[in-house]
Amino acid sequence: MLVHPQFDPVAISIGPLAVRWYGLMYLLGFSLFILLGRYRIRQQPNGVFTREMLDDALFYGVLGVILGGRLGHVLFYEPGYYLQHPLEILAIWQGGMSFHGGFLGVAIAMLCLARKYQLSWLAVTDFIAPLVPLGLGAGRIGNFINGELWGRPTDVPWGMIFPYADNLPRHPSQLYEFALEGLALFALIWLYSAKPKPLGAVTGMFMIGYGAFRSFCEFFREPDDGFLGIMTLGISMGQWLSLPMIAAGIALLYWAYRYDGKPEKAARKLPRERKNRD
Repeated sequence: MLVHPQFDPVAISIGPLAVRWYGLMYLLGFSLFILLGRYRIRQQPNGVFTREMLDDALFYGVLGVILGGRLGHVLFYEPGYYLQHPLEILAIWQGGMSFHGGFLGVAIAMLCLARKYQLSWLAVTDFIAPLVPLGLGAGRIGNFINGELWGRPTDVPWGMIFPYADNLPRHPSQLYEFALEGLALFALIWLYSAKPKPLGAVTGMFMIGYGAFRSFCEFFREPDDGFLGIMTLGISMGQWLSLPMIAAGIALLYWAYRYDGKPEKAARKLPRERKNRD
């Protein structure tokens, strides 16, 4: 059996300043977002996105991830605890972020971005969806480095002991999620979006793909101790939150392919001066 190496969560420490690996993973995710976004802009010279919009999308998206992810954790997982300790809602450095809350936060943030640039909301989300999975994968590597969100006990040869938990060999579920929610989802959405698709189709495929991969990984991930854990029908909270995401993705994909027209006809045209790109 393997043993988790118990990395120091602090990557760099200079006096009182400490840079944590998890923060660096967020930085890596945001950097990949920009690099991949600029590549897509170059590959789609007649598209609606510009580098200015991409920079704004990152700023809006960071706010959506942090605010939505934290509030999602508070409301979905530990509402009772935070009702008794409301000031700890602000203590994001102590951990506690929800993907599904972050997803809703980013969706709202992209709606604000779409209104600013007078674009269809789905035109915006279709563009950014392929840029997201590698950032999600980086976050799972951060979970692994921190030795958190470990898997359920197992007897598979690659089972890993997480000393922070106990001495039982467990699934390294963080790495499963990195492989599926990060690498596999990126490959799926990137290849799917390589050619023009109906408005909303890429967003729908992302929702289906993430929801399915997350639901599968939840079978190997230990339910968060002290949270809601395994719920009705033996399904975890993460799976319950993924089910409506999958259903909405299927509905959106169905609607997209029934839409009468090409994607560029659905998105509002940018003002002429925004057509220039650097």
